[in-house]
Amino acid sequence: MEKPLNSFKLRFILRGFRFVILICINLVSDSLDGFIARTFKLTTRFGAALDNLADVGTYILAITGLFIFRWNDVQPHAWFLYIFLAIFELSYLVAFIRFGKIPGLHLYSAVAAGYIQGAFFFVLFVWGFNLWFYYIAIGWGILAYIEKIFVLLVTDDIKPGLKGLYWIMKHKNEE
Repeated sequence: MEKPLNSFKLRFILRGFRFVILICINLVSDSLDGFIARTFKLTTRFGAALDNLADVGTYILAITGLFIFRWNDVQPHAWFLYIFLAIFELSYLVAFIRFGKIPGLHLYSAVAAGYIQGAFFFVLFVWGFNLWFYYIAIGWGILAYIEKIFVLLVTDDIKPGLKGLYWIMKHKNEE
């Protein structure tokens, strides 16, 4: 016979439910803001930097939720998450050392990684852990932030509209 829920466990479940609602709102609004800015040609360096700051906040929120609510599922595969976090932090360190600021790069690979990771976190918090989706989401993020590091190393000007390393190298070869 199953024990009835005690008040602590019920509060934890309700807190988790509220977290899921808030993270979903955050993920949807984060997806829409850049799309709206690009559609109406309202992109600025400040807006890109602000969106980048919001993206970091989303990562912090999602990973905090992962540790609090789903760590038992992720822990056996945490090494891959740690690699992603190290490369993610390295990309910001390279940006700060090279340009003295945190640039708002929105490379195609990073935007795609954001959508894939957003979908992963949505599935994780709503339906549960999916191993293959975890490896795709984190793996794509690793590749995207490695590309970001290379872009930061080869470009001299951080401006909105950089698509990715391929386009930067193609433009350099055309000059």
